[in-house]
Amino acid sequence: MPLEREGFVTVAGRRLEYRHLGPQPSEAPTLVLLHEGLGSVGLWLDFPERLQAATGCGVFVYSRAGYGASDPVELPRPLDYMQREAEEVLPPLLDAIGFERGVLVGHSDGASIAAHHLGRVRDGRVEAAVLIAPHFLVEDMCVAAIAEAKIAWETTDLRAKLGRWHANPDVAFLGWNGAWLDPEFKFWDIRASLETIAKPMLVIQGADDQYGTMVQPDTAVALSPAPVLVEILAGVKHSPHREGRDATVAAIGRFFSAFPDLSVARTCEAHT
Repeated sequence: MPLEREGFVTVAGRRLEYRHLGPQPSEAPTLVLLHEGLGSVGLWLDFPERLQAATGCGVFVYSRAGYGASDPVELPRPLDYMQREAEEVLPPLLDAIGFERGVLVGHSDGASIAAHHLGRVRDGRVEAAVLIAPHFLVEDMCVAAIAEAKIAWETTDLRAKLGRWHANPDVAFLGWNGAWLDPEFKFWDIRASLETIAKPMLVIQGADDQYGTMVQPDTAVALSPAPVLVEILAGVKHSPHREGRDATVAAIGRFFSAFPDLSVARTCEAHT
């Protein structure tokens, strides 16, 4: 069945909300967007529209369980929740939407999920990945920033603000924050997944990212046997797709052009 512009898809026993823009997966490559640790379909704002207009590809955006209008999850989240998403949820989701070829585009937690999927699942339909502010290992400054977010949750109107984007903001925030602040989470590490990646990747990093340093893109370049391009955006923090939308879309376009054999590159060229 063709994908509607918005709706729900059931994967691994849970209903996940989604939006779909542009051609159907059977008609053109699809860019699958994987959101951050507090993200959702809505929190991508107009980035999916900009990406679709610039590339001509289909763009599929979904809220993981526990986020947006998707079904909730039980708390606490397991500390390997990103690896589980990459291995247990993303593959059947791609099957369910009729995904045939395309690219994973992830932000923060979503970028980590995309990288782990690329290295461990090795789905031949996924031709590349765009990793926006990814995490491959835990940095002290990231944990400190997440601890500050907990204080904001307890002392400000952050819960009400998140309620604009999540049906259950408590599950969304506490699931993410509780996992990252667990003392055992300092051992979380997906660098081994980078060592088996066979597809090109683009890492987009804000120069002023408060959740990660150049350790993250440098790690991808050092460990991946496949090509890794890096774009550092000046004056941008942890959300390049919101804080530097045009620059982020342009970086993705350059990445696709650098690998003309990708189906997304051919679609972009035909689209322009």
